[in-house]
Amino acid sequence: MTSRQRVLAGLRRQPVDRTPVCNPTSIATVELMDLADAPFPDANRKPELMARLAATGYTELGFDSIMPVFSIIQESSALGCRIQWEQKDNWPTVKMREPIFAGPEDIRIPPDWMSHPDVQCVLKTIRILRQEFADEVAIIGKTMGPWSLGYHCFGVEPFLLLSLDDPGKTRQCLEKLKQVTIQFGLAQIEAGADALTLPDHATGDLVSGEYYARYLKDLHKEFAERLPVPLILHICGRTVDRMGYIAETGMAAFHYDSKNDPAESMAIVRDRIALVGNINNPETLFSKGPEEVRREVYKNLEAGVNLVGPECAIPLQTSIENLKEIPKAVREWHRERASAAVH
Repeated sequence: MTSRQRVLAGLRRQPVDRTPVCNPTSIATVELMDLADAPFPDANRKPELMARLAATGYTELGFDSIMPVFSIIQESSALGCRIQWEQKDNWPTVKMREPIFAGPEDIRIPPDWMSHPDVQCVLKTIRILRQEFADEVAIIGKTMGPWSLGYHCFGVEPFLLLSLDDPGKTRQCLEKLKQVTIQFGLAQIEAGADALTLPDHATGDLVSGEYYARYLKDLHKEFAERLPVPLILHICGRTVDRMGYIAETGMAAFHYDSKNDPAESMAIVRDRIALVGNINNPETLFSKGPEEVRREVYKNLEAGVNLVGPECAIPLQTSIENLKEIPKAVREWHRERASAAVH
């Protein structure tokens, strides 16, 4: 199988020649920026540099996917949020202490937001990658969900307080903001994306499973219906309390955090949705060595996790050696299984 075939089959829970190694979020590092001569912040804003840095996930690390949207702020920048772009050793962030909305009545989606340079950068990058790699590797785009956009546009605390105090207004906000998710997703598909990561940060430490069911389950069903490629939902934190709901959305996959045990998570989703993950970032990939990385890869494979990769956007100082160990460990696990079956 090609890398593209392998990832798309894994997302559809179809047979594969080996488990795909997939990064639904960023695996950019300072080392890779130096190698590709494509540093932050320029690699977040210039298509040629974004494409060059993203491609290293496939050409240098051996992953089966390329995911070029390193940050989570492209749409928010186009909506009018103030962005702190940082330097190459740090992520660009939304200045959430300077919210642009206070309630649903304030939400105005600029009619020309899709022509904003930070949105166009992503679309041009996907076109570059599609042309360069054709059908060789899976290209994964990213479109932020309305809960995440709510954090960016209102501020985290004000948005969470609104969800407590006024469910009706909260739903109005989500209904208005969902148009951004859908429009950007469709544009990336048209540009050549094979699948989309959809981060919607109803994280385990901020939002309960019941909240997920109340506010987001139906919206996520709608996204699965309206965006005609496999969708990979991403939510950080311990999320076993909502995995049952997530498995009913029709999304292709859930990109899950290392705070969730692979076997427990697979038992909950029961082949209704693929799981992608969940190699720990801050401890294992950033702070430990290849042996520990391999142990976590094997734990996911033995649980039957459909696609293996880091749990979230990796720390920018992560070593290339640890990232290369993920596909290496996947291949060796499959070789060991094949050898055991022969004997």
